[in-house]
Amino acid sequence: MKKTSRPAQITFLLLLCGAITLVYLCVNMPGETLSSSLLSLTESQKELSKRLQDHVWQLAEVIGERHYGEEKAYNNAADYIVDVFKQNELIPYEDEFGDKLQYRNIVAEHYGTTLADEIIIVGAHYDTVWLSSGADDNASGVAVMLEIAKLLKKKQLNRTVRFVAFANEEYPHFLTDNMGSLFHAKRAHDRGDKIIAMMSLEMLGYYSDAANSQDYPSPFSWFYPDTANFVAFVSDLNSRSLLRKSIKYFRDSKQFPSEGLTAPILLVRDVRRSDQAAFWKYNIPAFMVTDTAAYRNTAYHTVRDVAESLDYESMARVTIGLISMIERLAEEE
Repeated sequence: MKKTSRPAQITFLLLLCGAITLVYLCVNMPGETLSSSLLSLTESQKELSKRLQDHVWQLAEVIGERHYGEEKAYNNAADYIVDVFKQNELIPYEDEFGDKLQYRNIVAEHYGTTLADEIIIVGAHYDTVWLSSGADDNASGVAVMLEIAKLLKKKQLNRTVRFVAFANEEYPHFLTDNMGSLFHAKRAHDRGDKIIAMMSLEMLGYYSDAANSQDYPSPFSWFYPDTANFVAFVSDLNSRSLLRKSIKYFRDSKQFPSEGLTAPILLVRDVRRSDQAAFWKYNIPAFMVTDTAAYRNTAYHTVRDVAESLDYESMARVTIGLISMIERLAEEE
């Protein structure tokens, strides 16, 4: 048998070391995911759960399918978000854009004190795909964003938190000039906004304790649990520092299990599948918080994505953890 040459052996070892290093960078996260049993919800948390359910019901069941082909429903969804911001004593404004139709991003800001020029964006898209009421995708993300805004409004923070409901995340607008988050990211970049972090809330309502309820792109099933009972933090490698810090703050709240992934886009294309990708184009650190969409929810992008399929108690726990995380990002030195 022909022996492998020494240069070939060295090359193989270097490639192996490189692969191991890359995997370590992708999956290694600070802190520990919550492993103990979840405590019963307090009365205020139960009220939060009910409000989350009400938001999802209004968007997904009362308004329903909302996109450029359902203009009235699309505008009704935007109006609903405006009304909720106003009820929570925020002053919303709208960014209109579009080459043919006028699309609407809805924006509200909770202004900071000592570091008010530094901005943390909390965003969620409110459009759906065709023929889906989009309860998980993405009424759930909008609902969580609205409740974070409501509860943070009562707190004084050093940095400004900007809440944005984005239009046109879904096909055929994704990463085109008609994508709401790309429009917002470009405008923010052009006017010199100092955005230190952006988080995209993308599908936060579907969870399961059943065995084999969670799937992954290869080879990540080797590193993560097979039960869909956690929330995921996902970014590209350039946002790795922000993601690691953020998931550490989330885990410190001890509200809900979490897993993290930061990976190169060229190898794991799904890390860019939401509004955070628009901000990467302008070198703004950003990540996605998600229930992992089609990797666990078989109703993804179908008529079965309805309000009654979601777990609102888990959504409430995730919301509380995210509020704690955002507070620390807004207050840190």
